[in-house]
This record gives sequence, C-alpha cells and structure tokens, in this order.
Amino acid sequence: MGRRSDHSRDELHELALGAAADIVEAEGIHALTARRIADAIGYSPGTLYNVFAGLDDIIIHLNGRALDDLAGLMDKARRSRDPRTHVLRLLDTYLAFERDHPNRWSVLFEYSLAPSTTLPDWYLAKVNHALSLVEDALSPLTSGAARKLAARTLWASLHGITALAKSGKLDVVTNQTGRHMARHMVVNYLAGLAHHA
Repeated sequence: MGRRSDHSRDELHELALGAAADIVEAEGIHALTARRIADAIGYSPGTLYNVFAGLDDIIIHLNGRALDDLAGLMDKARRSRDPRTHVLRLLDTYLAFERDHPNRWSVLFEYSLAPSTTLPDWYLAKVNHALSLVEDALSPLTSGAARKLAARTLWASLHGITALAKSGKLDVVTNQTGRHMARHMVVNYLAGLAHHA
C-alpha cells in the first residue's frame, strides 16, 4: 500500500480511534490489531505508530472515550435525594452500559495493559470523574476519605459481580442474576453506611 498524507495528525488520530472502536464493538478486543486499524482507514500500520505509542496507547484512548460515555450516561441518570435510589439508578446505568456495549465494557474493565504502562493524567481524571458521580450520590451518608473509599468499594464490588456474571461463573455460587446480586450488594452496603453515619 502506498503512503498517504490525506489527513492531519489530529484527523488521523480520530480516524484510527473510530476504526478501532468499530472493530472492538463488532468483534471484541481479540480482533484489534494495528494492521486491522490501518487497513480500515487506508494507511500503513507504521503510520499509526507516528500518532500512537503502540496498541496499548490506542486502547487507553478508546477506554478514555468509554469512560466519558459511561460517565455521561451516569450523569444523566435521574438524581434523587435518597442515596439508595440514586445509587441504584447509577447501578442500572452501569449494567445497561455493559449490556449494550459488552465488548467496550470488556476492554475497559478486563484488558490488561503492559506492566510498564503508566496511565496518563488525563485518563486518571476521567476515572476520577466517573467515581465522583458515585461519591456525590453517597454524600448524604459519608464524607471525605470515607466517601471516596465507599465509592471505590461499590465500583469494585459491582465490577466483580458483573465480571462473574459475564463469564458465566456467577451461577457456580448462586442462581440469582448479576443484577439481583448487584442490587443486593448496594442496598446492604448503603444500609451499613447509613447505620454508621
């Protein structure tokens, strides 16, 4: 394939991420390679490495967009002054994202970056923004460092339940659905926070 120079670096960045997102959405992370992305946009794989540090860098950018989308949906979830109602709405939003975009969810929460990879500050800011939405919902029950820990505990617990359900391994320990287990976890965790408040 001949060299192309039809697009600016920023345009190429967007084209590559769009193609990568389409591949992941349709086929999952196992199908994502620099060659597939390059073929989809009509450039050589080497051109991608002039824009991205490598495949992990592309995946970090993809996951940043997924975090933005998830946080946007969470932010639109109808708020409630009742922390239990509010957190359950956030829970349902998270579960809907996993249901509607299972491959994007898998890349976001299950893909392992190379051990030497350092996540950029902009990416960590996106993670913290999503978690801040959970923290806000918990604000009537707890504050400060305890609220940060509670939000992260809920997030990690929800991920564990969802990952088990997605892999088909939740039925080894229960006949309940992942949604039922997640709601049970949230309701009881919040009851514990309310008791200690």
